[in-house]
Amino acid sequence: MRVLTLLLLALLGLPLTAGGVYLLTLGGSPFYLFSGLVVLAVAVGVFQRKRWATPLYAIWLLVLLAWSLWEAGLYWWPLATRLGLPVIVGLVMAIPASRRNAQGTGHFGLGWPVLGTALLSAVVALVGIPRHLHETEGTLAMDIVNADPKLGDSPLAEGEWTAYGRTQHGQRFTPLKQITPENVGKLDVAWQIRTGDMRGPGDVGETTYQATPLKINDTLYLCTPHSLAIALDADTGKERWRFDPKSGLEKQRQHQTCRGVSYHSDAPVAAAAVAAGTPGADAPAAGAPAAAPALCAKRIFLPTSDAKLYALDAATGKPCADFGKDGALDLTHNMPFKQSGFYYSTSPPAVAGDRVIVAGAVNDNYAVNSPSGVIRAYDVHTGKLLWNWDSGKAGDTTAFDPNDRSQTYTASSPNSWSVASVDMELGMVYFPMGNRTPDQLGIYRNADEEKYATSVVALDLATGQVRWVQQFVHHDLWDMDSPAQPVLLDLDLAKGRTPAIVVPTKQGDVYVLDRRDGSPVHAITERAAPQGTEIPGQTVAAMQPTSALSFEPPPLRESDMWGASLIDQMMCRIAFKKLRYEGRYTPPSLQGSLVYPGNFGVFNWGSVAVDPQRQVMFGMPTYLAFVSTLVPQEHVRGQQTNAGEQGLNANVGADYGVRMHPFLSPIGVPCQVPPWGTVAAADLRTGKIAYQYRNGTIRDLSPVPLPIRVGVPGIGGPLMTASGVAFLGAAVDNNFRAYDVASGKILWDVRIPAGGQATPMSYLNSQGEQMVVLVAGGHGSIGTKAGDYVVAYKLKK
Repeated sequence: MRVLTLLLLALLGLPLTAGGVYLLTLGGSPFYLFSGLVVLAVAVGVFQRKRWATPLYAIWLLVLLAWSLWEAGLYWWPLATRLGLPVIVGLVMAIPASRRNAQGTGHFGLGWPVLGTALLSAVVALVGIPRHLHETEGTLAMDIVNADPKLGDSPLAEGEWTAYGRTQHGQRFTPLKQITPENVGKLDVAWQIRTGDMRGPGDVGETTYQATPLKINDTLYLCTPHSLAIALDADTGKERWRFDPKSGLEKQRQHQTCRGVSYHSDAPVAAAAVAAGTPGADAPAAGAPAAAPALCAKRIFLPTSDAKLYALDAATGKPCADFGKDGALDLTHNMPFKQSGFYYSTSPPAVAGDRVIVAGAVNDNYAVNSPSGVIRAYDVHTGKLLWNWDSGKAGDTTAFDPNDRSQTYTASSPNSWSVASVDMELGMVYFPMGNRTPDQLGIYRNADEEKYATSVVALDLATGQVRWVQQFVHHDLWDMDSPAQPVLLDLDLAKGRTPAIVVPTKQGDVYVLDRRDGSPVHAITERAAPQGTEIPGQTVAAMQPTSALSFEPPPLRESDMWGASLIDQMMCRIAFKKLRYEGRYTPPSLQGSLVYPGNFGVFNWGSVAVDPQRQVMFGMPTYLAFVSTLVPQEHVRGQQTNAGEQGLNANVGADYGVRMHPFLSPIGVPCQVPPWGTVAAADLRTGKIAYQYRNGTIRDLSPVPLPIRVGVPGIGGPLMTASGVAFLGAAVDNNFRAYDVASGKILWDVRIPAGGQATPMSYLNSQGEQMVVLVAGGHGSIGTKAGDYVVAYKLKK
């Protein structure tokens, strides 16, 4: 037992001493060196069987406890990592067998001091279990503010879901009320199917299943990671048809995913126009013969990972022969560069009247000369190009000739890879904009690229001309592209009912704007940003905007570093002190800069759900720090590059590549103290956060499946119902949950067969029963379990 004690003391003391010296040279806390020396002294005392050894360790435990409380406060998770291993060593030292004298007839020291201090430390840490960092307790007011709000631009039966966010307003809100906070616990699987599209050994790292199905009449429509379109019976999940565009595999794709398909119908548009009294939209004369059904009168638009857009007959899944060439458009037309895998659409296009408007993703940081981020509107029936808006040359939207190779869009211009929203009444489509590649090098950008990057831009539906733009990061050097679909709703403010747009950002700011002109509903202020760069020609914006409604976390400190033990916490402190970090928007550097919030995003493509009746939002703020390091090209050559957004990307044509990765400890857990993932709600009229609580467990992260609610990262979106229930998968545990919107309390929590990194939806089946559907297929880059499941739930009878 004494040998075990010596071994434990050495394993604790030696790393603390060596690491403590290094940390001290970096300007870090001296406590680790002090601790290492004390523990090694105790080890010498135990080896020599000195009576002072155990009292010395007991005193150090008391000092450690006091220091831990001073640094971290009375919170379980930061205390557990500081105290856990030392307490275990103390308990071992308290065992009589570890303190026997050389003759074996007695003990060279007393055990009760070290036993008492170890137990005291454990008790203090346990007292901190109910307390949690960065949580806001409260309730959300659930009064109905607008009993008859706009849920979209055209009448839609309450049981339908015809666009990615239910309507082109992107609210992720269903007016259905059958499932309530009182009965949601009775939800059970109604049906479950597998699509057959699984992640394979030839896939890129970020092969993900992120789709949200549509529901039109009696059919669900969805896509799969490899761009298959599938139609399912909404009652049973039975497959009705599937279309395989055979988009193939390509190692140069950063993402292999499809978030959804889009829908257009000739008849409902006309009916809505008649109902609204639109000039020229006359109803058929009484007794007139029925018109022959148009070719593909109802069509599904499928974006594919090989940069094509297909129009499919919603009834059969066959390509619509009147659209483009044999039912498809090649979206690489007029591109200045056409590297295979560098350009594709991961999100469903916006359908607005007679046009389908398509944006696309451009690979980050693979090459300076990459495809354009152009946004294009096509005729929904023929595929004719109607206008093109290129953020690198924003003034002229005159449609190019797709057959004229001399007409090319601007290389690498800021793109919109996420989902757009549409206001038909105002005649605008709203795109969240990304950045120009390379993300971390600003020396390649022209004035238009600077103006429209990392923003939301409102384009005129008829012409593609810019109506207004609001930027969220000036001269973005951090890959903080606007990732989330903007949400449209009307807010009842003191000045009257205001058409608003809500834009969540990676930084955690939620911008609430008047969607007519982009003016702020809640204040936008500018604050000073860190300065200085060693990159020739690089500049850094002096000021950066922030919103009055924000889930931005406080800046990280050395004391916020975390780990499974005192030792790897110290190693995280060393890593922290070696990086450049002066808070949000620390410029990229050769030494490595800490990016926090990280480019994974406080909010990402899952956006937020908004209740337009109560005018509140529900979302999933996530907190992960990232590290960004600029690498001179002479050090890039010969290394593996361009294997995804994370890792080393070459930036071919630039003087520097960039290495991006999460800020993790040596054992692969985040270096910052949890929670790393939360759920939160806010009142959009007042701009006040009502509550924020940790979300998700480490069950699928740890070697032992412990359902401990730490608050884990996630990516995906929420759904809200008119009855006050929110649904969310997304977290990196394989769980699907329902929450009480008023309180944030978990009402229902079930296991799902794979990672649920998607956004759920809800509809009525043919029996009038409310269904909730989530796809579960996992996310390659965050390591959740892969699958090919579509799971539907309804209330037990």
